[in-house]
Amino acid sequence: MKKTFIVSFEVPVDSDLAEFYKALKSYGPWARVTEHTWAIVTEERAKEVRDYLFDFLPTNSRLFIIKSGSVAAWRNLICSTEWLKKNL
Repeated sequence: MKKTFIVSFEVPVDSDLAEFYKALKSYGPWARVTEHTWAIVTEERAKEVRDYLFDFLPTNSRLFIIKSGSVAAWRNLICSTEWLKKNL
């Protein structure tokens, strides 16, 4: 069963995130919500997503994965409201 996960991360300034962004986009449906928060849709578990994505970040980075719930509110995000309504 597909689930939507919120992926939030902090990295050292000037980190090269090109490969990390490719890894995020490899999940299929995705949206960049804010600068360092994305939403992805996958059948994997949170632990699997964490383990896979962390390999693409510098070691001293922070990574937080949480399954999306049914209630949300937002304003002025990077992604479209339509994507969020459909996938959250």
